[in-house]
Amino acid sequence: MIKTALIILSIIYSNLTLASDNSTNIADIIDPPSSAALNIMVSALTSLKELKKQEKASKENVEALIRLKLLPNLAMGVAAKIAMDKHWDGLNIQQKQFFQNYISESLIQDYVGILSSYEKLDSVQISVDPDVKRKDNKAIVKLNISINSDDKPFSISLKMIRLNTWHVYDVVFSGVSIVKNYRAQFDSYIKRKGLEALITRSQQKLDRINKK
Repeated sequence: MIKTALIILSIIYSNLTLASDNSTNIADIIDPPSSAALNIMVSALTSLKELKKQEKASKENVEALIRLKLLPNLAMGVAAKIAMDKHWDGLNIQQKQFFQNYISESLIQDYVGILSSYEKLDSVQISVDPDVKRKDNKAIVKLNISINSDDKPFSISLKMIRLNTWHVYDVVFSGVSIVKNYRAQFDSYIKRKGLEALITRSQQKLDRINKK
């Protein structure tokens, strides 16, 4: 009886292990980081082109597009943790949420101005570099972007993490990481004036954004 029970348990355990492995493999096949990165960018670009086509690409509508199409695909918790670096563990829950919100709102406002004024969208082409760097649940996907046939394409790298699906937590352009840039700014300010002063200054910036 005991031997039979052990055999059954062994079979169940083996099946569960295989199911887990198959689930991981299937997820990688149907949702690789390269496809996720391309889908995120192309979906946002297509929507932006439609707004331009209908002459509705106001700053308000572009902001709404970014919040709808891009923000859900960003891992802001991961980005904020990297940006705050050694200071992160000393923050309380409200402070951690504050810096997540601060970074996301700052990024939104930075890109609203750029995207709402850009006119050469019809000729933009995006492709994925096949050399995807992958380690565990993280990946770096390089996207090649061509503005028009006369200009040399440029590249951006999306640093991604698989949560339930693939999310972007950093963007690198010309060797410059957005999140590391925030980290350098935050660390420098904290060293000079302290954490509370950084929160106060950041809150003032958010207040100005919200008043627009």
